[in-house]
Amino acid sequence: MRNIYANGITLSAALLLASAAHAQVTLNSVRVGAKDTVALAKFYQTAFGMQETNRISGQGVQPEVFVNFGATVDAAKANKSEPIVIMHRDSDDIKDPIPHVILNVKDMTATVAAIKAAGGSMDGNPTPFGKTGMMIGIAIDPAGNRIELIQRP
Repeated sequence: MRNIYANGITLSAALLLASAAHAQVTLNSVRVGAKDTVALAKFYQTAFGMQETNRISGQGVQPEVFVNFGATVDAAKANKSEPIVIMHRDSDDIKDPIPHVILNVKDMTATVAAIKAAGGSMDGNPTPFGKTGMMIGIAIDPAGNRIELIQRP
């Protein structure tokens, strides 16, 4: 009986510690790749109203460019949401069918128009998500990264 009781306490303690560890985990950022990181940062600025908040340059490679939402650079730097980090990759020929960035949008039609005007494209037309009232679209940035767009009712 003591073994069962001791094992129960040990299991409960382990579960409590595991749940506490998970509670300390948060999203840091979202990373996408591009051959030309600076050009892709301009796309995110133009299509989504984001601003460059940081740039990390290495020798002989494209810089990593951080962008976040805000009407000005100062507003984007003050924004508490996680940034999109654009990292160099050797080719934009990567074909990955899984969306890597998911953005909430207020007006799907206007967002799609802004994406196309900034040099991006859509993987088909946005469609209703069942009977939820949500619309979902998949955009593709100029470097081939997929962006899932969600418009809630």
